[in-house]
Amino acid sequence: MKRSPFVLTGFACTLFSCAIAFAQIPPSPTDTTAPSYDMKAQALLDLQAVQKKCVDLAEVIPTDKLTWRPAPDTRSFAEVFLHVAGERYGILSMMGATPPAGFKAKEFEKSTTEKERIVDELNQSWDFTDKTINSMSNADFAKLLPKLGPQANEGDVVYILVADAHEHLGQLIAYARQNGIVPPWTVAMQKKKAAAASK
Repeated sequence: MKRSPFVLTGFACTLFSCAIAFAQIPPSPTDTTAPSYDMKAQALLDLQAVQKKCVDLAEVIPTDKLTWRPAPDTRSFAEVFLHVAGERYGILSMMGATPPAGFKAKEFEKSTTEKERIVDELNQSWDFTDKTINSMSNADFAKLLPKLGPQANEGDVVYILVADAHEHLGQLIAYARQNGIVPPWTVAMQKKKAAAASK
């Protein structure tokens, strides 16, 4: 019996629709092991490491290099350090943390080029970050933030901060290298290797 091309086309479309619907059903999880990753502890560990490297690097940048920038439309050394400090307040405020009184985000990056004040701002913003994240419970990390997206939560805000911190540390390292400045932690590693090789 000869079938109408319309019937065959309709049948093919039905099969195709079913295949798409089936493909969109997420597979049921097979791993029932309890999560071993503690986001709170790991985030604090990462952020503390970035904080130390930022401060260590700021302290070895010659004062006259703090205003150096790779191009006219980019941030200077000083501005990147202050951007790191300021974004801690800005990003954590997305989940309700209150920045210090007098903090003005738009003016902060250009507020100083003095090394001592830059280091002080990094330390103050780190204290703020440390206290804010340490005060969060596991339930807080899972708390939904619909203004950021349907499934966004406070843990996502902390993740954004970690990713941003690493991004700007990499930027500062690139700045330093362009100016012939070897990061202090690299110097320490080189000395350690040299000492081991001489034994």
